[in-house]
Amino acid sequence: MKKHVLVLAMSAILLAACGKKEEPVAAPAEPAPVAAAPAAPAGPAMDEEKVLNVYNWPDYITETLVADFEKEYGIKVNYDTFENNEALHAKLVAGNSGYDIVIPTAGFAKKQIEGGLYQPIDKSKIPNYANLDPDFMSKIAGVDPENKHLVPWAWGFTTVGINKQKVEKALGGMAMPENAWDLVFDPKYSSKLKSCGIAYLDSPSEILPVALHYVGKPPYSENPEDFKAAGEMLMKVRKDVRLFSSTMIDDIAGGKACAFIGWSGDINIAADRVKETGGKDEIVPLLPTGGGLVFIDTMAIPKDAKHVLNAHLFMDFYLRAANGAAMANEMNYPTGNKAALADIKDEVKNNKTIFLGPEDTARLIPTGGFSNEISGVLNDTYNAFKRGK
Repeated sequence: MKKHVLVLAMSAILLAACGKKEEPVAAPAEPAPVAAAPAAPAGPAMDEEKVLNVYNWPDYITETLVADFEKEYGIKVNYDTFENNEALHAKLVAGNSGYDIVIPTAGFAKKQIEGGLYQPIDKSKIPNYANLDPDFMSKIAGVDPENKHLVPWAWGFTTVGINKQKVEKALGGMAMPENAWDLVFDPKYSSKLKSCGIAYLDSPSEILPVALHYVGKPPYSENPEDFKAAGEMLMKVRKDVRLFSSTMIDDIAGGKACAFIGWSGDINIAADRVKETGGKDEIVPLLPTGGGLVFIDTMAIPKDAKHVLNAHLFMDFYLRAANGAAMANEMNYPTGNKAALADIKDEVKNNKTIFLGPEDTARLIPTGGFSNEISGVLNDTYNAFKRGK
């Protein structure tokens, strides 16, 4: 509290005396100036309304991240989830989504950026942006030039996973194929695994790139004839596919399938859940010699977001080294946050299905995206496969 000095002007009291002259009285000294108290440091820039609306994938956030953010900044986070990129896209295209941060896959976000569905980020409001690995960010720049719109969340790869014991039993004496994609794309294997269940991610943008690659076409082809070839291959195994899943972790851990096309991190999470419940089966994400599909999930701010300052504050909070390390340690997904690496557990760093070695990394299908023009063919091909017609 500041102290104020009260200056009292003193008036001289003259004694009246007969025949005496009045003596002059000296003026009071000027008080010394009081130094102003130092200004309080400015806090982080926030919106007047202390609210943040986030739209993310299921099972894709560390346990305390939201609560920690709310406690530190007094901002209420409303957290909703979507099942696939297609659902997110529909919400954005419809407009007035109500969300301030969404988490699209970088390749899928390409057409959303081109369509003006996101606003540029202000990197000056994200000091921890400096924690990101420039080489990693250059990969995102392929779909988001100059990294104007997207901030990384986590990454991994779409691959084939198996319940080792159940697959071995279903195959009988047949050896595992060299290319793991054969398990789910070749009737020679899928017809045997039908007995214990095959599950596909329920997403055109996840299934078609790997199917195109499997039949020797560009994974992000713009040629409708290439999609025809991929569709014909998929139809040959349609009868063997038990499940199209948007809740892959639960479905794997619950034993609904023994072979599955899923995300590397989710397969590892399911494996942990089986162990935690005393299960004996080994859930394993495979590293296909035919290539897994890289995905990089990112944070973006919709063009109609109402809490833009709060969104930037959340991005900066997420990019703290400790939060990047927690994402890897808890969720089994690698991070592009180079400052986080020192705090990642050795058992996670050394898991070759999380942090891939150079040879396996070289086999991965790079991230990419489809144009708006080919999206109709993409969806039609997938939906015909799913219907079996």
